Amino acid sequence: MSLRQLTGRAERIKKNMARIAVDVVLLPSNEMTNKAIEANAELVRKFGEKIVLNKESCLPHVSLAMGCIDEKDLTSIGKVLEVIAQESSFGNFKVVGIRTSTNARGEQVSVFEIEITEKLQSLHEKVMKKVTPFFNYDVTGDMIYGHEQVAQTTLLWIKNYPEKASFANFLPHITIGYGEIERPAFPIKFTASKLALCHLGNHCTCRKILVSSDLATV
Repeated sequence: MSLRQLTGRAERIKKNMARIAVDVVLLPSNEMTNKAIEANAELVRKFGEKIVLNKESCLPHVSLAMGCIDEKDLTSIGKVLEVIAQESSFGNFKVVGIRTSTNARGEQVSVFEIEITEKLQSLHEKVMKKVTPFFNYDVTGDMIYGHEQVAQTTLLWIKNYPEKASFANFLPHITIGYGEIERPAFPIKFTASKLALCHLGNHCTCRKILVSSDLATV
């Protein structure tokens, strides 16, 4: 490999190291977090450990916006989210059922489906509009948190988020895990505790809180 090629490779690595895949999320109340972790534990017992939810390093969450950012923009994004949290009013959210769909690899994924309200849709759209200037979607495996082999479905979901999961296609949910689960009683009301920016892990899990703002409920 020539010196020019080595230099170019080093510059690309440096550039990629400075970029990370992230998710702007609502973190649910402790009670709702426990329900998601309990449901996930059932799936883990039956279908394996691809997603193992917990309160430290794999957080139950409601995605609002997803993409890739430069780490130098973390402070600026944190300020944007703080303003949004202060300007927005939050009441109860409602889980209306469990939706099981099939991903690009033919695997079943179950989520707690959340009722779309005017406030929640408005919050999603506000977040998307405010953070889009910081985002791009040229995602690569080294932008994902951790050292495990990154599933292609993870990269595809992040890359296609604007077209397939935002605005008119926004379907708020809390991912439970891989496989199908028994249906508990619905609806389930809950509140959110924080608006946060998280580093995305494999299977679009939230592995690390980068910045967050507390939410006041009304």
